[in-house]
Amino acid sequence: AERAQTTTATGLVKVIRESTARFRDVSVAEAEDYHLLFGCVSGEDAGAMGLHYANTSLVFDDELDPTRPEIVIYEPQADGRLRLVGADFLILASAWHATHPATETPQIMGQLLHLFESPNRFGLPAFYTLHVWAWKDNPNGMFVNWHANVSCDAFRGTTP
Repeated sequence: AERAQTTTATGLVKVIRESTARFRDVSVAEAEDYHLLFGCVSGEDAGAMGLHYANTSLVFDDELDPTRPEIVIYEPQADGRLRLVGADFLILASAWHATHPATETPQIMGQLLHLFESPNRFGLPAFYTLHVWAWKDNPNGMFVNWHANVSCDAFRGTTP
């Protein structure tokens, strides 16, 4: 079973790398309607999530498509550039449960999403999310919310 999980994980990462490679240039993401939300998200002690560039039309389309992540994640660099580190999938819990049983957790290619209850730091209603650190290895795991080696230290508070 572990080998199957690894294969599934590798498959999902491969799909995400293929579908987000063009976003290594943040201006391409912006041209496709991804915009910075929430500033740079960092944790108390668990590293950071980084800069979430969200495409709100994808956030509210109530679909999960591994080739079209709702959010692409960047880490600010000391030279002011942004480094693509991953993708984040998001669906509102109310939208998901409108068409699925209350006990069913959404998943993408076999990876279960995490539930963020409301109220939350993002001011959103309850939602499911899956971070995929496809572009920067995370020692804590490829699908955990926080990345131990992502930092907001270089964030200047504005987008270049």
